[in-house]
Amino acid sequence: MKLLAQLKQALFRWQSDGTAPLRLGQRRIFIIPSRGGLLFVSALVVMLIGAINYSLALGHALVFLLAGLGLVGMIHTFRNLYDLVITPGRCDAVFAGEIAYFELRLDNERATARRALTFEADAEHPVTVTVDAGKMLKIAIPQRTIRRGWCELSRIRLSSEYPIGLFHAWSYLQPAMRCLVFPTPVMTPLPAPSATNHQGTQRGAAGQEDFSGFRLRQPTDSLHHVAWKASARIPDSNDLLVKQFAGGSALELQLDWALTDPALPDETRLGILCGWVLQADASGQRYGLRLPGHKIAPADTKNQRLACLQLLALFAL
Repeated sequence: MKLLAQLKQALFRWQSDGTAPLRLGQRRIFIIPSRGGLLFVSALVVMLIGAINYSLALGHALVFLLAGLGLVGMIHTFRNLYDLVITPGRCDAVFAGEIAYFELRLDNERATARRALTFEADAEHPVTVTVDAGKMLKIAIPQRTIRRGWCELSRIRLSSEYPIGLFHAWSYLQPAMRCLVFPTPVMTPLPAPSATNHQGTQRGAAGQEDFSGFRLRQPTDSLHHVAWKASARIPDSNDLLVKQFAGGSALELQLDWALTDPALPDETRLGILCGWVLQADASGQRYGLRLPGHKIAPADTKNQRLACLQLLALFAL
């Protein structure tokens, strides 16, 4: 297997294409007869032998006509890939075990469409597209993720047998793209909120029980605290209401590595913390995260969820 890998490396010169747009040239496109093409050639050979044995001029003409059609098909199959411009895009973060989608932009500057282009990074999820003449098309290449951290895009195999399927043309692409993979969330009950000072007030579980009414939402209030049902009951008004608690206290959670079971594997403990982050964010509570050597202070901003998940994804890597 190692020898085969070295042979492929020497033959195809696999290396990163970076993040710049890539234009497919003739040195990067390979073409061989397909299985149908081999059968077609075999049939032509048999027909040619028969035409020679029986001195059939019409047989000779038919054989060379079909051979010419096959050569035209080979040229068109090669041109279906040649000069295609491919630009790497972006990829949204996913959780481990999910499928990441790497965006590619395809630019067809020719006056004819490029049909039946198959992109394959994951053998289970090939993508076949057609790029119309003079058009641009964005596609997403799926690739299953296994573990948390950065997931590099695997080598992409671009292939086509268009238009008549007698030849198989392909090229290898290696855009420098990666996707951030969060830990697989493990859903367990949230820990009890700890008493924490916040803006000079003492906070605790009681703060959630002392509901004192509604007030108009201020620009600094998080959307998580909006009382949507109560706001909808206000006729002819665009004002939003937020819940107000007596004493100015609200629930605050400190999601701490030390609160997870030390007997569990580290990846499971990270998954539990990931599940807590998702639950705390969905409930609109103010929360923070503590890991050995790292700390994110409690907050309820829009970026809090992403900051915590990023820390969990890259912890100790």
